[in-house]
Parts: sequence; C-alpha cells; structure tokens
Amino acid sequence: MNTFIALLRGINVSGQKKIPMAELRELLEKKGFKDVKTYIQSGNVIFNFSETNKDSLALKIHEAIKAHFRFEVPVLVLFPTELKQIFNDCPFPKEKKEHSYFTFLFTGPDKKLVDKLTAISYPNEEFIITNNCIYFYCAVGYGKAKCSNNFFENKLKTTSTARNYKTVVKLLSLTSQIN
Repeated sequence: MNTFIALLRGINVSGQKKIPMAELRELLEKKGFKDVKTYIQSGNVIFNFSETNKDSLALKIHEAIKAHFRFEVPVLVLFPTELKQIFNDCPFPKEKKEHSYFTFLFTGPDKKLVDKLTAISYPNEEFIITNNCIYFYCAVGYGKAKCSNNFFENKLKTTSTARNYKTVVKLLSLTSQIN
C-alpha cells in the first residue's frame, strides 16, 4: 500500500459545495481507498491505495464526489514525500514561513504568465512561484490579501488550492502516522 494526500479545491467555503468529512471518508472507503483520514473541513484527505498513479487516483476521487454529491471538485493527489519537498523548499525565512500559505498548482504554469505575474506587487504581500507551488506571505492576513487563490488561478490560467503552514505541517504529521 502507498500513502497519499488528496487536496480538494473549493469545498465547504461560504456554504458552497458542502461535503461532510465523515460522508467523504465513507464514500472513499466504499471505492476501495484504505485508512482514509480527513483533516478539517477544507478537503484534506490522507489514504492508502495499492495503485501508484496519482492522476488516476485524483480522477477516481473526482468521479466519486461528482456521482455522490452532484458537483465538480478539482482534486490534487500528492505523495507525502512530494508535500514534504514542497514544504522544505519554501524560500521564506522561518518567521515568514510559519505565517505563509502554500498554493498548490495542479499543472505547471506557463513561463510567460509567471513573468507577467511576478511584475505585480502589492504592499505587505510576497510570493514566489515554482512549477508546483506558489509560496505566499501576507503581513496583513490572507483574508485581506489581494493575492488570493482565485487571483493566482486567474493570472496563471491554472487550477490551484491553498493551504496554510499549520495545515501542511499537520498533513505531514498525519502521513507519518499511517502504515
């Protein structure tokens, strides 16, 4: 069995795309996923599966949610080692990293769009774009930031989902407990 982390985009936000975590765990277990755990209501799922194709697993989760809940949810599946590498690669110093957001990109961004976006700057906001993550720090808090997940998606023409530092740390912790 292999351990994976699935990040669901845009569920349980402002009453939209409601997915109770207990129901999601039960649904995935019925679809053959093992040791399914969820963390908070924002769509963080840890599971074991014999298959190793992350895209295939993301599609299975996507299709199960669509059939059961009747709406589309983008799903990104990562190996714990990938999440750990993204976390470790955060370029911010510790005091900023601990208050930063990790915006996970479902596909690598176009270089021209990255170049255009990096020319944009807002006071109290910093971001660094890599092929699989945007590291984002905002001194005034994410809720007041200009550079939201939707902002990055629109500018880079890609799907993404953001998690804060504490969530990423917890996901890494939970994956070390499975097996």
